[in-house]
Amino acid sequence: MARTPTFQIPLGYKAPKFNLPDVVSGSSLTYENVRGQNGTVVMFICNHCPFVVHVMDQLIAIGREYREKGFGFVAISSNDVVNYPDDSPEKMKELALAKGFPFPYLYDESQEVAKAYTAACTPDISVFDANEICVYRGQLDDSRPSNQDPVNGKDLRHVLDLMKDGKTVPQDQRPSLGCNIKWKVGNEPTYY
Repeated sequence: MARTPTFQIPLGYKAPKFNLPDVVSGSSLTYENVRGQNGTVVMFICNHCPFVVHVMDQLIAIGREYREKGFGFVAISSNDVVNYPDDSPEKMKELALAKGFPFPYLYDESQEVAKAYTAACTPDISVFDANEICVYRGQLDDSRPSNQDPVNGKDLRHVLDLMKDGKTVPQDQRPSLGCNIKWKVGNEPTYY
């Protein structure tokens, strides 16, 4: 398991557009379909990564809680399913239904959406404001599978609370850490 951090780029860029299939409904969804009135959380996750498994229930809890507060959420898996079959769309659907995901779970087969978002790891979390401008690229909280810190989502919750209250999100952000996105051979991004 490669410990890969979020690739740090300057904040303030506009959310890249996408049109991807939702593994549960079978419908294609765009950024406009998932965006929230107060902001939007775009998460790159997958089924098998121990870092994602470790925080999955908290991601779901935050999704449920903050959707009620006007935030949109979407989870995207971009992993190579040939070499990582546990991340196939069929397995994604099984997980989303078993866990009761309160947000769509989209499959990025080409991996182009992950590249557009400069995603590097799972979980890789970006938060966009109501104008679709990135204000956060960071961790859920300090918890990792290898430590005893609580999985409480404090960093992401703090950002969403600030946004809900119309306050500025601090620029000092700790990157997420997780497994690297499983790129298809020959499709690795140049930003590593």
